Amino acid sequence: MGNRFICMSKKDTKVNGSKSKRLGKSQRKLLEDEEVALHRRALSMALHQHQLSQRFDGGSMSRRVGSTSRRRTLSDPFSNSKQAPDFLENLKGKRVVLVHGEGFGAWCWYKSIASLEESGLLPVALDLSGSGIDTTDTNSIATLADYSKPLISYIGNLSDDEKAKFSNNVKAYGVYFQVILIGHGCGGASVSYAMEQFPQKISKAIFVCATMVSSGQKPFDVFSEELGSSEDFMKESKFLSHGNGTENPPTSFMLERQHMKALYFNQSPLKDMALAMVSMRPVPLGPIMEKLALSPEKYGSVRRFFIQTLDDRALSPDVQEKLVRDNPPEAVYNIKGSDHCPFFSKPQSLHKIILEIAQKP
Repeated sequence: MGNRFICMSKKDTKVNGSKSKRLGKSQRKLLEDEEVALHRRALSMALHQHQLSQRFDGGSMSRRVGSTSRRRTLSDPFSNSKQAPDFLENLKGKRVVLVHGEGFGAWCWYKSIASLEESGLLPVALDLSGSGIDTTDTNSIATLADYSKPLISYIGNLSDDEKAKFSNNVKAYGVYFQVILIGHGCGGASVSYAMEQFPQKISKAIFVCATMVSSGQKPFDVFSEELGSSEDFMKESKFLSHGNGTENPPTSFMLERQHMKALYFNQSPLKDMALAMVSMRPVPLGPIMEKLALSPEKYGSVRRFFIQTLDDRALSPDVQEKLVRDNPPEAVYNIKGSDHCPFFSKPQSLHKIILEIAQKP
């Protein structure tokens, strides 16, 4: 596809051969072309990374959660991703699985994919059911198991037999196969669900301004202070869709464009906001209204880390702080100046934290 983001049409370059004619194209046309090009590039990158990842495999035994938490605060620590720490050699071969949040898809991680791959990690971005380019009908997704099926299938296929195929390379380069899960927003519920299913295959879980709920909680409970009870939301919200008919309970919701811009992208670049506007899809209601059953023996055996976003209007810093207090992780990191999408607004800060967590023994 090349490196050009803005695609001019042939008509632009031929009318009277005039430069003034080319410059006279409306800004709206340029923005539309740029959105399409950026969207295609992000989807292409996500697909490429997913296909590439099939050649590798692995997992690692989980570690006990520590008894104390520590905090780090970052703004944007380095502007050039090539200025990497010396410990990058220790990261080669570690697998990072990126799980998007509500309405997003694998495409939202395009900046993180490039940075993580450059650092020697093996990033894989997945589309949950009904998200990104997954063709599942959103109205048919009733449970968290349905929604998380692509993630569970992927981790479940990381078998010991497949890992053995690469044992020679592991010995030669000192690479240890590990699965690090990173969940954003409501994708935190899918990460928690995967931790309960496959604790032996997950070394660390990183919750990025995510719904890191306790056992017995619903992901929706995190938003209850702003949105009211789930019962009131299901009755009164104007953003709901009834895919199975108005006589049946609502099946999904989708915020209007102006609300998404204000809540999610208040610090994000305009190009990334434009990408999101043409890529986001409805959010299935069933999974976020389901109570999670999490056990200390399984979920509790995986090391957890939380990244707070301090200029977040979708999941406020106060709500994130409550999540951390109620379900303490091993460590907490803060990113200043980040909205709900640090992979857009503060990608280098997010990358630096991921590297620091990934290199922990």
